[in-house]
Amino acid sequence: MIYNDSRGDLQENSACELLVSSSKSFTAKIEDEDRRLDHFLAENLVDISRNRVQKLVEEGQVSVNRLKCTDNNYRLKLGDLINLTIPPPEKALIKPEKITLDIIYEDEDLLVINKPRGMVVHPAPGHRKGTLVNALLYHCSNLSGIGGVIRPGIVHRLDKDTSGLLIVAKNDPTHRNLSEQLKSRNLCREYIALVSGRVKPVIGRIEAPIARHPHHRKKMAVTAGGRKAVTRYRVLKYYGRYSLLQLNLETGRTHQIRVHLAYLGYPVVGDHTYAKSSSWNELPSTLSQPHALHARRIKFMHPQTGEPLEFLAPLPGDFKKGLVWLKAKKD
Repeated sequence: MIYNDSRGDLQENSACELLVSSSKSFTAKIEDEDRRLDHFLAENLVDISRNRVQKLVEEGQVSVNRLKCTDNNYRLKLGDLINLTIPPPEKALIKPEKITLDIIYEDEDLLVINKPRGMVVHPAPGHRKGTLVNALLYHCSNLSGIGGVIRPGIVHRLDKDTSGLLIVAKNDPTHRNLSEQLKSRNLCREYIALVSGRVKPVIGRIEAPIARHPHHRKKMAVTAGGRKAVTRYRVLKYYGRYSLLQLNLETGRTHQIRVHLAYLGYPVVGDHTYAKSSSWNELPSTLSQPHALHARRIKFMHPQTGEPLEFLAPLPGDFKKGLVWLKAKKD
């Protein structure tokens, strides 16, 4: 089933109560020998960050061969049985807020949201209010607790200035299923970006490892020893010295599209973190404030029914106006 949204509905409801604890178990295989415990868990738990994994280990939520292990640096041995308990989120740390949500789809298990440019997904230093999570806590009667108290229901994220589609899980089984679809690449995400430069070739695949920048902790970078990251792209149209791209993620690293395109020399227009403003300073602010990146399409199997779902969200109005301006200038 395909849903093509052009509505932008406002939907509101009551405050949200989060669900109970959950657990996961793993057995170390031969290729896992001598790996750090926290690295192993972070790689196998796509919906939980490494920092959260490390805190869970330190809090005694992990056991190895039925013995509590609080050492993140524990080196795995073949056959080790690892158990992780994810405790129920604390309550009342995040205040529900009556914020407009553009809900593309909703049922008893999940929501698909069209996030606007400028909205932060979950609370963080400097962004304690006005986030998507604040809005969800007001709208929902339940959310998955796997992501913890800060990220209830959040299966995957979008950067603050990236608009478009993301999925929210209302219960833990749905969250786990969607996370597995992400990991196995059965959950497909398609983006549209305007970049500086005429991208060649017109169809390509970017494979370059990504890790935290060695000197700037708020940035990511292509670096040896980073985690595997793969982005596929196709040029949709050239606008003078700019290119409109369709991009598909095979992996989901932080800032992946922005880092990969900047690495190739084709930074996303308006990306003040990974590019210099001189590369787009003649463009209208509708394109460059904030960056021109939009999550247009998402496809997955419904976790409970198995029904294939596909959702489309049109480009934001200011993004479209900017492209009209570019076309007029080119013509």
